[in-house]
Amino acid sequence: MANDTLPDEAPGQYIPYGKRPYYLPDPLPPSQELRFGTEFQQLLQDAIYQLGRLEGIGDESEANPLLYTTMVRREAVESVILEGADIEIEDVFRSQELSDSGTAQKDVQEALNYEQTITSGADQLSEGDPITLPLLLDLHRLLMEDVRGHCEHPGEFRAKPMNLPAASSFQEPFVPPGPERIPELMENLLDYCNATSEYHDLVQLGLVHYQFETIHPFEDGNGRLGRILITLQLIQKGYLTRPYLYPSAYFNRNKIEYADRMRTVSETGAWEPWLRFFVEGIRSQAAEAVDRTNELRDLRREYERRFGHEKTAADRLAMRLFKQPYVTSNDVADLLDVTQQTARNAIQELEKQDILIETTGKERYQEFKAVDIFEILNQPLE
Repeated sequence: MANDTLPDEAPGQYIPYGKRPYYLPDPLPPSQELRFGTEFQQLLQDAIYQLGRLEGIGDESEANPLLYTTMVRREAVESVILEGADIEIEDVFRSQELSDSGTAQKDVQEALNYEQTITSGADQLSEGDPITLPLLLDLHRLLMEDVRGHCEHPGEFRAKPMNLPAASSFQEPFVPPGPERIPELMENLLDYCNATSEYHDLVQLGLVHYQFETIHPFEDGNGRLGRILITLQLIQKGYLTRPYLYPSAYFNRNKIEYADRMRTVSETGAWEPWLRFFVEGIRSQAAEAVDRTNELRDLRREYERRFGHEKTAADRLAMRLFKQPYVTSNDVADLLDVTQQTARNAIQELEKQDILIETTGKERYQEFKAVDIFEILNQPLE
């Protein structure tokens, strides 16, 4: 930390603790009145509009499961990349039999855990339900199951102090509150999370996210669980019914600013710049999710025109790529309930039409990905 004193506007204080003082945030809500201008109000309205568009694709995702799966898995992948994983979205669609081998499996497992955790949280939460401590502890336990990291006690608050690396080289590490302060801080956070705030719902989400990451209640997984909490609050407050949003992509693209904005809140009380940044993330990711979904929907309609008659095994396979866009010959045999030879023939036909491409370069144990689908999934939509 730059020094042991903070201005009056800072929403916390330094508490002497070992070699470095820790930062103790004030309880929520902030004691200072937050003021927002016309530009911020317009940003809020646009974010609400984009969330409404995103929620409106619910019926579409019921008819086309890939749309929903894609949104959840993109959030999972982006979130673990933000924590240092080295994977791509394709990896979480690959055959589990093959992805179990190789050095990237722990990263893939981390992403699959994130997907399972956010889906489980959404399933347990309905509009108006409180977000409880037992729920968060259960989700943390699920999130950290069998993954890399330094979490000896999943589902429990950390019992040790932490030093968090600074985003910028000129800053000293950030020291979150001592472990003995975590229970009272989390009780306040959840009380505020479930209360009716004097501020807009999306502002409340930004305040809660800052507070959660500043408390850093667990040994590991705080970033991932904090971003899951954003989506759970959107469900709780009625903006979404399922976890369609992937805010981690925005934080990943802007990770230095993400960390700096929160650090600046702690040290100067600059709430408004952080909240603008946060709400813009909600707005932009909702808009991006809708645009990407529309592209997938248009591609499916094109495939329906070309292959929807399903006269051949290749036609049937092309349509089922929207259920499983990464396949092996065994997958295809199971999907179509055909022999291995018929499965291989269908794959070869779609390779000729540039619908599928082989990805391993091997003669045996080959994998094939749906070219058009992954082109949409991987392209930036900023």
